[in-house]
Amino acid sequence: MQAQITLSIKQVHEFLLHVATSRPVFIWGPPGVGKSALVEQFAQQLGLECVTLLGSQLAPEDLIGIPQIDQGVSRFYPPSMIVHEREFVLFIDELNIASQEIQKAFYSLILDKRLGEYRLPAGSIIIGAGNRAHDAALAKQMPSALVNRMVHVHLKASPREWLEWAEAAGIHPWILDYVRSRPTQLVTEVPPAKEEPFSTPRSWHTVSDALHAFGDNIAAGYLDALLFGCLTRDHVIGFKAFLKQIRNKFSVHKILKGEESWPAAPEDRDLAYFLAQSLRDTLIKELPEREAGLGRDSRELSNAAKLALKSLARIDGELAQLVLTENDAGDRVPDWFVLDIAKELPRLLQQRANHEQK
Repeated sequence: MQAQITLSIKQVHEFLLHVATSRPVFIWGPPGVGKSALVEQFAQQLGLECVTLLGSQLAPEDLIGIPQIDQGVSRFYPPSMIVHEREFVLFIDELNIASQEIQKAFYSLILDKRLGEYRLPAGSIIIGAGNRAHDAALAKQMPSALVNRMVHVHLKASPREWLEWAEAAGIHPWILDYVRSRPTQLVTEVPPAKEEPFSTPRSWHTVSDALHAFGDNIAAGYLDALLFGCLTRDHVIGFKAFLKQIRNKFSVHKILKGEESWPAAPEDRDLAYFLAQSLRDTLIKELPEREAGLGRDSRELSNAAKLALKSLARIDGELAQLVLTENDAGDRVPDWFVLDIAKELPRLLQQRANHEQK
């Protein structure tokens, strides 16, 4: 299902409070974005038990029960995990991965809160969730009749909200600082290769738990195994450069102040790459869209950035040009800054090329 409107976790939580109490809701979202945790928190706020069923692991008898003879007639007795004396939240995860037979079995449950002769206690809430078809997560197309029985909402990851949660949850400070500087790397699109790790809030949480267990002196081999086993490859490279920056006390702000030079050693190119990205993000955030809006601080930043870029161009012209390109979110430094510095970069790049030829 294509997303028309996407909502953050807090927005979906508020949506559930107003809609799910009267109508079944289906939450769409990529793997690892926090759908299950969201529903559990919603149930806790209402003071209700949350019973989770995995559609991908259900057989028809798990829902409708097994027939038994009762006073000369056969009756289906529902499973104990669904039978409750008081209202509860029934969370059907991976519903769109379930077989067609299972999805059909949910018709009466979702529409009438009924399984055979058993009815859920009054006030019970039904919420479904699943990954999108393009997430390469074995999702199947749901029958139109089932789709029409639910209200559909699409969940997106919000770096700001995740950071608020992560600080309270004790996520490792390295990860907090990295996501603050690279919020677009909290989550990435599912890669075409189904067996390739990719970054999600869940995978960053996994990395955090392991870093806490290993300690800050984690060996390089274990760090590589952990990061490449959990995150998108480009994010691994960026995170490792970030750690090198911390350990070697490099800072883009010190470079702008003239207190440090760009790392020039070939083995430090990943660090220079990360610092160039950091400079780009700083300029995007701090410089006004129009040159007429420059104040004293932003003018000083602009002048310092031009000097820093000239210095970087003498070391690595490709990285200097990177600062002027779009970031992962599609943002770039203001056009007036690009036009101003672009006049000098070609000359600097040519000087560097001539120097290398000698």
